Amino acid sequence: MTSRKWLGHLRWPAAIGLLAVLAIHEGVADSVASIARTGPVLLWLVPLHALPLLLDARAWHLLLDARIPLPILWWIAAVREAVGRLLPVLGIGGEVAGIRLASEYLPDLSRVSASVIVEMLVTIAVQYALAMLGLALLHFHADASGGAIVDAIGIGLVISLPIGIAAFVVAHKGAPFRRLEVLARRWLDPAHGLVARLDGARLDGDIRSLLARAWLIARAFIWQLAGYLVGALEIYAALDMLGHSVSVMGAVAIEALAQTVRNAAFVVPAGLGVQEAAIVSVAMAFGIDRESAVSLAMLRRIREFIWGGIALLLLKFARQGTSLAGRHADGT
Repeated sequence: MTSRKWLGHLRWPAAIGLLAVLAIHEGVADSVASIARTGPVLLWLVPLHALPLLLDARAWHLLLDARIPLPILWWIAAVREAVGRLLPVLGIGGEVAGIRLASEYLPDLSRVSASVIVEMLVTIAVQYALAMLGLALLHFHADASGGAIVDAIGIGLVISLPIGIAAFVVAHKGAPFRRLEVLARRWLDPAHGLVARLDGARLDGDIRSLLARAWLIARAFIWQLAGYLVGALEIYAALDMLGHSVSVMGAVAIEALAQTVRNAAFVVPAGLGVQEAAIVSVAMAFGIDRESAVSLAMLRRIREFIWGGIALLLLKFARQGTSLAGRHADGT
């Protein structure tokens, strides 16, 4: 087994271990009791997540020039998130699943792939904007304990900024997928399914064409950013239900910085431990007690599992329905 495979297998035990250490350190018994006292009203957090997903799907809808209906992209966006957050895949696993599903409704694989790749680039820009907003809110509105978090995340942003800029430049000016196609044809059997479907030059052209439409990219950016900001409603509502209100600015800061830290640690499966640590640290900097902060982190994780499980079940049923329809069409 190669070292890369070993690392892939070790990611989950390491992530679970990190989560266990955090649980032991923070003490979850009181937080579990707090959630139990609040009761079923917390289940409203599950459908509430549909709104930010809809706004995010709208950005993808624009990049596809509305060639796939928004409700379908909304559903696919839920599946993408579920695959990326619940299944043992790397950070782009959800995007690959999204491309496969969307190409069933729009057979132009290059166009669909280009829209997802450009959407990922837009997400990078949105994440930087969110991080800067979160840091500003933390700096001006949180207590003194937020200083260390500001410094750590600020340093990380400065270090990673050249990588984000390079990704935009290479996608806009270079031909990365044409080179990838050449390598694939050199290393893989010409009859391989991936090689047969690769058209790197066209994919590069579709990406450049999208990136050249500045107003389209700006609109996609606005919709994605709005989706993340609306996601702060979940933070605000959860803390209110737990009996510990937070300001709107505090909710936005917690959401923004938790997303930033989680996406930066994409190699950690499902962001286990990392997401929880970020939520607890930022929430406490806004004056939320430890018990409520840990409860909030637990609720976010529970909502992700419920929402993701529903999305994956719907995907399974859809696949079964398609398979049955195909059999009836064949007369079997």
